[in-house]
Amino acid sequence: MKKLIVVTGPTASGKSDLAVRLALEHDTEIISADSRQIYKGIPVVTAVPDESQRMGVTHHLMEVLPLDAYYSAAMFEEDALRIAAEIWKNRDVAIVCGGSMMYVDALTKGIDELPTVPENIRIPLMEEWGKKGDDWLRDRLKILDPEYYNKVDLANMKRVFHAVEICIAAGVTYTLLRTGIRKKRDFEIERIVIDMPREILFERINARVLRMVENGLEDEARRVYPMRHMNSLNTVGLKEMFAYFDGIMDFGTAVARIQKNTRVYAKKQLTWLKKYSD
Repeated sequence: MKKLIVVTGPTASGKSDLAVRLALEHDTEIISADSRQIYKGIPVVTAVPDESQRMGVTHHLMEVLPLDAYYSAAMFEEDALRIAAEIWKNRDVAIVCGGSMMYVDALTKGIDELPTVPENIRIPLMEEWGKKGDDWLRDRLKILDPEYYNKVDLANMKRVFHAVEICIAAGVTYTLLRTGIRKKRDFEIERIVIDMPREILFERINARVLRMVENGLEDEARRVYPMRHMNSLNTVGLKEMFAYFDGIMDFGTAVARIQKNTRVYAKKQLTWLKKYSD
């Protein structure tokens, strides 16, 4: 039976380095399960591994989409299964690496069949969200699906937006369409979760943010600032830089806020990972 090795864990824990070591050991390729590294143009804030870090290992689904492209966990499931099948034609092992837990779950457990949202719904909704803000979108979800509103992480605007567009497109609540039924996979799954003492992880996060600043985070953020309402840019690191550009906070405060918000994100990832028994 073919094997899928999944390398996951909180941000800044060393997933990319471990995945490359395993890929070299098994002479195979890596599928990225990162919902932001899939976009082109923001390599600093998304910590895309450079060529030296990749050590000649082929990485899939990394820096392949323009910033205005729509992408979802369901699309990732389809793409990752297709790529893994190609890898398995010549190898027994494929490796998936990333901390986007919805993507990892979509690939390993499957995702509910949801309606395709037409562009004539998605684009106007996205434009209205850009004009009226996050609170307006949250209120839309509360009206359309109060049950999911009470469950979802309301700070994760990508997830809030997805639920709203599904409700509009399907004409029923998102909750009704979420079955939670696990799909059977015809391959073995070996999951590796990187863990470490919290204080060490937080030190690594703080140091990574400082490296991002040294590597040109501000310049990268300024390049994409005109597109700041795009969903692909709704991420820690850019949101704080945009607030700095808008005069809401000074540079030092923005950097400290990136460190803090990244630590909060890591805690959420760790909470998610606790539910895995394997």
